[in-house]
Amino acid sequence: MRGILMIKMSRCFLWCCLGVSSQVAMAQAQTPVLKKIAAGGHLVLAHRESSIPFSYLNGDKKPVGYALDLCLKIAEAVRKKTSMPNMVVDYLQVTPANRIDMVAQGTADLECGSTTNNAERRQKVAFTIPHFITGARLLVRSDSPITLLEGLEGKRLVSTKGTTPLKAAIQANRERMLRIQILEASDHEKAVEMVEKGEADAFVMDDVLLYGLAASRPNPAGLKVVGKFLTTEPLAIMLPKGDPDFKALVDEEMRHLIYSGEARTIYNKWFMQPIPPKNTSLSMPMSYLLKDFWKYPSDQVPL
Repeated sequence: MRGILMIKMSRCFLWCCLGVSSQVAMAQAQTPVLKKIAAGGHLVLAHRESSIPFSYLNGDKKPVGYALDLCLKIAEAVRKKTSMPNMVVDYLQVTPANRIDMVAQGTADLECGSTTNNAERRQKVAFTIPHFITGARLLVRSDSPITLLEGLEGKRLVSTKGTTPLKAAIQANRERMLRIQILEASDHEKAVEMVEKGEADAFVMDDVLLYGLAASRPNPAGLKVVGKFLTTEPLAIMLPKGDPDFKALVDEEMRHLIYSGEARTIYNKWFMQPIPPKNTSLSMPMSYLLKDFWKYPSDQVPL
């Protein structure tokens, strides 16, 4: 009996080692980004479909947004560093469910969206300095009496698959025994539609995204953002883990954009001025949280 047990344990140990070895081999097999570009490769920017105003498709189905503008500045720094002025930038549309894997596997070099930097994700990918700090709140119909998460007891709450607000909602529902029916949507657009159609009573997501999504709807006045912050979310550009030279360049360029004031100019373009597709303004001045964080910009966040 002991011999059988030892064999099973040995097999388990072997499979664990093989799993770790395969992950290490995959990481080592990926060509460092700057080396790839210097050899004539393309820089791949991952973008989202409906993360307004960070990363989304405009009326012409072209990727645009605040995070994308920052990524394009980083792309210029990559061109200079590698002495490749004709470097080609490719765009890759990703979803909340696959965005981390696309970067971790080396399919995308930068993910220019609205992704939260936290400890769980840092096991797979790296992050640069946050470009926004937000928190999760609720989007409901304007005629809804719901103002807090507790008001959803026994009701339906939707969030987007693969997001931190979804995990936070599941945890809060369990800990507070609210009996909320948690629904998952494939993307932000679908989640908003579910609220509009009455298929869900609220949509929990980063409040800045909720404001942007509501402003882009056929009837913006039919929706409202309510509730206290369920989470605190430092949003940052993702990049491959284990590529120190590329990360150093990205961090250096982000600090340059912040200290020179260019980052604030880009912020005002997307949060304080009319933006596509409806040419309406979010009218969201920079928060004191982001202003304070940018005084000493770092990729270190307390999550």
